[in-house]
Amino acid sequence: MIRAGLPDAEVRVTGDDGVHFEAVVVSPSFNGLPTLRRHRMVYATLGSYMGREIHALGLRTLTPEEGA
Repeated sequence: MIRAGLPDAEVRVTGDDGVHFEAVVVSPSFNGLPTLRRHRMVYATLGSYMGREIHALGLRTLTPEEGA
């Protein structure tokens, strides 16, 4: 879902129980944006899944330069 909403992103998601996840999202779309705005962009790709099927999501949002 994150890749569909941010097609230029590299996404790595882990989670053992199917409802709690950790994600690292690297995207040039994050250039110049504060962390809160980056996280909102990711949450927007998940829509109604947040708080329902996805109970918790730990995020690291990086530009390609930050993720290198």
